[in-house]
Amino acid sequence: MSATPLLMALHSSTERFGVAVHDPESSSDISNVEVFDDGRGLSNTLITCVSAMLPRERWKNLNGLAVAIGPGGFTGTRLSVVMARTLAEQLDCPLLGISSFALMAPRLHNHLPEEQQGQPFWIARELPRRGLVAGCYCLDGDDVNELEEPHLVSKGRSVSPIVEAAEDVRADVGRLLELLRRGHLAGQAMPWSEVLPIYATSPVGQVSWQA
Repeated sequence: MSATPLLMALHSSTERFGVAVHDPESSSDISNVEVFDDGRGLSNTLITCVSAMLPRERWKNLNGLAVAIGPGGFTGTRLSVVMARTLAEQLDCPLLGISSFALMAPRLHNHLPEEQQGQPFWIARELPRRGLVAGCYCLDGDDVNELEEPHLVSKGRSVSPIVEAAEDVRADVGRLLELLRRGHLAGQAMPWSEVLPIYATSPVGQVSWQA
């Protein structure tokens, strides 16, 4: 295992695309993070954006990848998950998948009243004509336990306390990269085949993938 691994994280669960790279060849110890405002055009610019952060000829040297798996926009989430899975499979390197709600949980936990901090809480987003998408989280120091992954809450079920989902792509993709770095240093098994996108309101039901 490389003491100074080349790692990359992707986050496209919003209309902004975040890329973070930990590069042992960099003159700085600080990870390089960039956010691209490509919105719905990401299908045409994904490779260009990633290449701007890490040239394509160096992709073969990646020691680990991470990707935000949603919930979020269908196309954006699918694009980055497919790219990350494909690279991880071809390179036989670890792939970490984390929900976009879990990534924002440490930030949003601070929005809770003091008496509710340290207890399980929900991160939620109301979707017009669809309903409430929510996931349940509990913090243990800097670790986030995802008690229920984001899903469409059934009608009649009450969940609380609730914090409204609020993306900060730069902060969240930076955290994603840091979680990948920790997992890599710990020798954590992160098989690419287990990383699947979360489509909380997919009209076709659960998505099947072929390994």
